[in-house]
Amino acid sequence: MAHGDITHIDIPVEDFARAKAFYGPLFGWDIQAPPGFEEYPMWQAPNKISGGGLAPRDADFTAPRSYVEVDSIDDLLGQVVALGGEVRAPKSQIDATSWWAVVADPDGNVIGLYEGSTATPDSTT
Repeated sequence: MAHGDITHIDIPVEDFARAKAFYGPLFGWDIQAPPGFEEYPMWQAPNKISGGGLAPRDADFTAPRSYVEVDSIDDLLGQVVALGGEVRAPKSQIDATSWWAVVADPDGNVIGLYEGSTATPDSTT
């Protein structure tokens, strides 16, 4: 994916089994928990491009959140603040090749940032 593409959507859930039983049949999503992410089942749409995760719901995460692919989270966090937004969650590592952060725009809309490789053993992206 390229800088600016929507790359991932997290859906906050309280019960992973219930969410999997709902979203899988409803949309035809393949929902699996990859090794190392057992508490974060990932979903992939039938187009094999769209996807995201079923993430634990908490007080700060109550609505679905889209993640935008960026070339450098470090570079963008300063721009977010300069343009009137705020950093809600600093850059954090996902695995050896990918990171995430969360920002809010001046209207309070929350957007995730993603930097890194989306490759899995079954893909080449």
